[in-house]
Amino acid sequence: MQRGNISLKSGDDIRRIKDSGKIIAEIFDILKKKNIEGLSTLELDSFVENYILKSKARPSFKTVVNYNHATCISINDEVVHGIPKKKKKIKDGDIVKVDIGVVKSGYFSDACITLEVGAVPENAKKLVETTRKSMFSGIQELYPGKKLGDIGAAIQAVAESAGYSVVRDFTGHGVGFAVHELPNVPHYGRRGSGMVLKEGMVLAVEPMLNEGKNHVLILDDGWTAVTADGKLSAQFEHTVAITADGPWILTE
Repeated sequence: MQRGNISLKSGDDIRRIKDSGKIIAEIFDILKKKNIEGLSTLELDSFVENYILKSKARPSFKTVVNYNHATCISINDEVVHGIPKKKKKIKDGDIVKVDIGVVKSGYFSDACITLEVGAVPENAKKLVETTRKSMFSGIQELYPGKKLGDIGAAIQAVAESAGYSVVRDFTGHGVGFAVHELPNVPHYGRRGSGMVLKEGMVLAVEPMLNEGKNHVLILDDGWTAVTADGKLSAQFEHTVAITADGPWILTE
């Protein structure tokens, strides 16, 4: 069902997206307990892809033109869209963002976690925890009748009260029938602004918080975004359905 190019999902659609999202949730549960220190980001990507395929699903990021991996893995000052590489090793003290997309039976889900590897400095731990809190703060705004700007305002308030900046070059998005759908979901904004949220919308809420300024640079690979000032960045993401009773997280 289309309303102004926004696809609204039925209850059955949402349950099928949840089936897809459950696979990501299972992978994250494993990764939280797994020692990933010393692995290359390509080895981690291969582990994720094998799990997805064994679950009778496919990596949805491989449906993106010119992208050939199951994940984006971004470390420390890398903000988003880090390409898995054989020579890039995960080290003690790193914060590692693992972004995964899954398509199962034609239904898409998308989520990201920031993992703390070994002895992570206190400043990095605080950034990671604040980013996670900011995501959940945004998700709590996903009720029918609220506005799109309410999501970003909630995230921005948590981030800036802790002294962090919200990345503005990338947004959340609709998801479910494709990897990326409308609407775009900014992680900053004014309360009461933007379109009205409706039951049946499914949104990926994925704030990226920087320790320093919000500016990013794209590396020569054409994908990897890094903080312009070289400071740390963290990200969390869930795929969330807006129901009559409020937000239903489909990737946990």
